[in-house]
Amino acid sequence: MNVLLVGGGGREHALAWKITQSPQLTTLFCSLGNPGIDALPKVEPFLAEDIAAIVALAEAKSIDLAVIGPEAPLAAGLGDRLRDAGIACFGPDADAARLESSKGFMKDLCARHDIPTARYARVGSKAEADAFLDTLTAPYVIKADGLAAGKGVVIASTRAEADAAVAHMLSGQFGAAGTTLVIEEFLDGEEVSFFVVCDGQNAVPLLGVQDHKRVGDGDTGANTGGMGAYAPAPIFTDDVCARAMAEIITPTLKALRADGTPFIGVLFAGLMITQAGPKLIEYNVRFGDPECQVLMRLMTSDILPLLKAAADGALGAPAIDKMPCPVWSPHACALVVMAAKGYPGSYEEGETIVGVEMANTQDNITVFHAGTRVDGANLVSAGGRVLNVTATATTLAEAVAKAYGGVDAIDWPGGFYRRDIGWRALATRRDQG
Repeated sequence: MNVLLVGGGGREHALAWKITQSPQLTTLFCSLGNPGIDALPKVEPFLAEDIAAIVALAEAKSIDLAVIGPEAPLAAGLGDRLRDAGIACFGPDADAARLESSKGFMKDLCARHDIPTARYARVGSKAEADAFLDTLTAPYVIKADGLAAGKGVVIASTRAEADAAVAHMLSGQFGAAGTTLVIEEFLDGEEVSFFVVCDGQNAVPLLGVQDHKRVGDGDTGANTGGMGAYAPAPIFTDDVCARAMAEIITPTLKALRADGTPFIGVLFAGLMITQAGPKLIEYNVRFGDPECQVLMRLMTSDILPLLKAAADGALGAPAIDKMPCPVWSPHACALVVMAAKGYPGSYEEGETIVGVEMANTQDNITVFHAGTRVDGANLVSAGGRVLNVTATATTLAEAVAKAYGGVDAIDWPGGFYRRDIGWRALATRRDQG
């Protein structure tokens, strides 16, 4: 099977790492430039970047399955164009991708179909924002409506902070993505990232993963794209999973199908586990980053048949029933993000990184490249979130310790990382180790 993978970050390195293990794979065509991906077997790099060039490449290389990693090409309609060209695609069309590309669209869908979520308002001016904020109590949740690379959310602890966030976003911080805002009541509980693979009608649940969005220890500081993750998430019990499927995922897929925009790909539900049960915070229409890296480390079954069945609309077909659904390691996985100092603000690039190979030789350690490049004989930083150090072990506590052992093997003076990945699960003693 010839597979095309679009994207070149840490999520795509993890997907490529997993896909290249499949006996069904012939060649994996990947975006050039991620040193971790480029070093994998069966990989052929390509330089196509715009939608037309990617579709032309897929046709020229007789691609059997295209897997789209990031959200931007999905929102721009790459999935539509590939399907129009007769190429099976794991990823939704642009209309279904509005679940992520427009937070207002997602919230309105929830309101129409009684999907549990926070009370909200869509606003386009300071006056509208003030009117709704007056009905809430602190803290306040302010979101840019459009895509903002995971950074268009502010949780304001005071009204003054909320007013400042509204003014900042409406002034153009996120361009067109911030011309309309979604303001929500704050939900109290624990957040979980839940993933399901969908074929337009059927859905196969994966795992619940807990991410660390804040830049600092103890979940302090600015929001980021994610500073670490772990699974399994102790709070994501079988009962919570069943409720999430019945009350959130299934109604969403049914609504999209009824609207003529069936969802194909991976649906990522950001859930808040409240005392009243799971509530939807937001949807993403792709694998999370860094959650995907954790999922790929824990999945012991072949991922390629699952992705292809979803793209073909065949998850419920009898032949697929004989294919093993995702099989998971009984172990835990922890991931530590190594980021450039200054992230999520301004940071330096081009700094030499040493020791990634040494970290990879440690027991059950795999390092995924998120923002690196090769400069001569050196590996150097080339982004904000640069490396994802993952480790698996019998218990979460052991996995966390191993991951930090991998981090310690890497010499990068220009990097930093959180020291408390997994703190919530470990502090509450829900880890069974």
